[in-house]
Amino acid sequence: MAGRRRWSTEEILDTAERLLRTSDADSFSVRRLAAALGTDSSSLYRHFRNKTELLRAVTDRILIAAMDGYRPEGDWKQCITTVAMRVKEAFGRHPQVAAIWGRYASGGAGSRLVIEEVLRALRASGLPDEEIPAHYHRLAILFAALISSEGAAESATPEEREQGLESFRVAVLGADPERFPALAHFGRDIRPLHENRHAVFEAILAAQLTQIEARIPRPAPLAGD
Repeated sequence: MAGRRRWSTEEILDTAERLLRTSDADSFSVRRLAAALGTDSSSLYRHFRNKTELLRAVTDRILIAAMDGYRPEGDWKQCITTVAMRVKEAFGRHPQVAAIWGRYASGGAGSRLVIEEVLRALRASGLPDEEIPAHYHRLAILFAALISSEGAAESATPEEREQGLESFRVAVLGADPERFPALAHFGRDIRPLHENRHAVFEAILAAQLTQIEARIPRPAPLAGD
């Protein structure tokens, strides 16, 4: 009798990615993945200890793809912006995985590539070394929060989006002006969360980088100036 096929780690992750395009972390399971591969769960546990480790490996592959071919160009702010947009666009092609990244994070080679480039850029900015870890942490939270939130929104079905839009209209445009005067005043100019996310992401990131820039020590003026 022919032996059961041995699947490589990359083949397992390819199939997991494909399944995650149509499901979320809660409905995804190692058993379902094994069934798609025509094997049993125990064979997959030789590659990954549990579902969480497998999902982290999937998100890490997205980060590796995001950083493929990256070369630092421009000043430190341009470098951080480029890294952020690469990560955002990579997860934008896999919105379900983006939501998983915000939940499970990643600790593999892809994660190290992103961390390394952001830390290098912050160091090139002229910030004191002792301040860099805190600024990196804020940027990492910003990246993860905005990108995973966008992934969750993008993975919604058309019906869910329409229901959300209707709820938004009721909450904002239908607010009692006596109880919610500010909301009534600005209501027609407030936009739903899913609208124009790309520009908002860039604006929020730029504002954070401007705050960092304000912390960079300035050279002391020369005597006589």
